[in-house]
Amino acid sequence: MQVKIFKPSKNTMQSGLAKTKQWQLEFVQYTARSPEPLMGWTQSGDTTNQVKLKFTSCDEAISYAQKMGWEWSIEKERKRKILPRNYGDNFKYVPFDE
Repeated sequence: MQVKIFKPSKNTMQSGLAKTKQWQLEFVQYTARSPEPLMGWTQSGDTTNQVKLKFTSCDEAISYAQKMGWEWSIEKERKRKILPRNYGDNFKYVPFDE
């Protein structure tokens, strides 16, 4: 089985950094998702995509995946880019270039 190890990014709808400090281990999805015919909910033939394990460090996640005999890959941690702005920048005149 293949798993990916990553550090989740911040929720774009909120300013807080909750749930971004731990590393996550998720299984790679093998089957495509599709709408279920009766209710229209999303279905998948693979239930491992519901499993999300959390670890305090990347090394812990790697050692766990190795212990279980899974192939693993690490996604680079995305750093947050903060662009300093003032309230007055909302009203600044910026000429339109043609």
